[in-house]
Amino acid sequence: TNEFVAHKFPKLDKSPMDAAAYPTSWRVSDKLVKIVYSRPQLKGRAMATLVQGQNGNPWRTGANEAPEITFYKDVVFGDKEVKAGTYTLFTMAGEKTWTLILSSATNVWGSYFYNQEQDVARVEATVSTSEKPIEAFSIVFDGKDMEATMYLGWENTIVSVPIKAN
Repeated sequence: TNEFVAHKFPKLDKSPMDAAAYPTSWRVSDKLVKIVYSRPQLKGRAMATLVQGQNGNPWRTGANEAPEITFYKDVVFGDKEVKAGTYTLFTMAGEKTWTLILSSATNVWGSYFYNQEQDVARVEATVSTSEKPIEAFSIVFDGKDMEATMYLGWENTIVSVPIKAN
């Protein structure tokens, strides 16, 4: 028998890691973007208290490690030109707009070590209201060809930013 016993496998994390990509179909390998992020749940808490960053820094945009977003092509993210590559996504929540921040720092836990000097782009994203509450923080893409919108949803808030191949 295998001596690597079950107790060495961890239980499911309270904020499981997930990924979203565009185009969304697994049949399309020519992707524009992919994001890997952790999905905290409200569990009776208010989103406003959870999207605060640490030590005055932006929020990590999820839980655990800050999400890493990979652009497979040069893109226009919001209104900023961004080179193909992998970046960390931080956010600053506001009532009418959120600021989405792409950082050159990668493999970052939380936003404890956020450094504004590593910002690659800051864009203002549109905030709208969801008809139904969203329990688990979620990121999805929707679009056509090599133009998509990234949606971040949680509680009754939906944040959207356009992404298109440049």
